[in-house]
Amino acid sequence: MKDKNLPNDNNSQSLEELTNDVNNIIELLEKEKDLQKSIDTYQKLLRLNNIIEKKFQKNSKKISEETKQKINLVMRKKNEK
Repeated sequence: MKDKNLPNDNNSQSLEELTNDVNNIIELLEKEKDLQKSIDTYQKLLRLNNIIEKKFQKNSKKISEETKQKINLVMRKKNEK
């Protein structure tokens, strides 16, 4: 699913908020008896999952870049000695 298809309000939510939304949807799906409603709810769950995955990827990339910068800084300091 492409980013442009994702609702903006979900993109601005924190991972914790998104996780809570997902948990609520799962509870609804477990109780739902109407198949059509279940399909719509499941599709929303998939969209939220994609948002969460993208946020994790972004955070992981950021952490990796920060770690790389810190390693380079330590190496430079070590080489200066």
